[in-house]
Amino acid sequence: MTQTPLHLFKTLIAVILLNFLGILSASAHEVSPSIADITITDNQIEIEIRLMAEAVLAEIDLSEATDTNESARVEEYDRLRALEAQALAEAVRVFWPSLQTRLHLWAVPEHQNLSLRLAEVRVIGEENQDLPRFSILRITGSLASPSAVSFAWDSELGNLVLRQQGVENGLTEYLSDGQRSSAMNGQGALEKRSAWGELFSYVPVGFDHIIPKGLDHILFVLGLFFLTLRVSALLWQISAFTLAHTVTLAAGAMGWVTISGSIVEPLIAASIVFVAVENIFSQKLRRWRPALIFGFGLLHGLGFASVLQEFGLPDGQFIAALVGFNIGVEIGQLTVIACAFLLLGVWFGNKPWYRAYISIPSSCLIALIGAYWVIERTILA
Repeated sequence: MTQTPLHLFKTLIAVILLNFLGILSASAHEVSPSIADITITDNQIEIEIRLMAEAVLAEIDLSEATDTNESARVEEYDRLRALEAQALAEAVRVFWPSLQTRLHLWAVPEHQNLSLRLAEVRVIGEENQDLPRFSILRITGSLASPSAVSFAWDSELGNLVLRQQGVENGLTEYLSDGQRSSAMNGQGALEKRSAWGELFSYVPVGFDHIIPKGLDHILFVLGLFFLTLRVSALLWQISAFTLAHTVTLAAGAMGWVTISGSIVEPLIAASIVFVAVENIFSQKLRRWRPALIFGFGLLHGLGFASVLQEFGLPDGQFIAALVGFNIGVEIGQLTVIACAFLLLGVWFGNKPWYRAYISIPSSCLIALIGAYWVIERTILA
């Protein structure tokens, strides 16, 4: 049975509305990488790990889940998220013997697995159960004699940003899939990844920030796509956006520009609304739109930079890691454009009803989501 444009339009609206409802609830349960700060002093080792304790205690496989709502263990996560801070801290202490077996600290080069002790649990963050909450685990260990160590944790605990504190030549690495860190001692890193190794290790970090976690950036890029399918117009917009966010990503990551997220995030949402609304009233690329997209790109670059500022970049390979992250972001954006073109542009782009039944309705929904985020990040914040 051949579907009419109206049937296709209704199907599209239904799919996007369902995704819209999911988007509105997803931010509360999005999985974030954990951060481990390690300090080595003489024969003592202290590790402070910031993690989503509820997800760990619920036995959610964080190597696969990007959102706790996607897990079969979501009910257990929600039960733990409803606990008071003190009750959650006690639950972490009870769970520690199991968690301890998944943390690995080795003496180097002896490869001796060192014993770790849970010294303190602090629950921080949001009381609002619709938002994620983090816990800080302070863990200590001892060395029989001063030596280097290497750290890892099991892959199901998710990605980990490891940062050595208290030394100038401290190790900073992004670890995934249970990856073992480079060796470090009380003076800093013994061996660091090459520039190429650091670059490639940060590419998936940048990609992950777009797909699947960068919903606001995805919608902005789709807003560019739905203006017109002309390749030249898309190239002008994507080029302006890429150049702009590259500038502020670098400036923000280096600490040259610092603007509060409470200002940047609502403006990013407002930029989504603007490009989507303009799509409704314009059918071609106006001369001033690339310049405006460049301005919006500066805002989005500051949003990208906030991620790197939180994680930290390796001092010795700062530029390589920054370039790798930016490449990952670009690959993510191009993937969004490619998927939209293959799913919509190739099949329906030459239809006379494409703009009326696909481009304009999609832009309306993008504007609606952006407007919700503006309110959420200002009035409801």
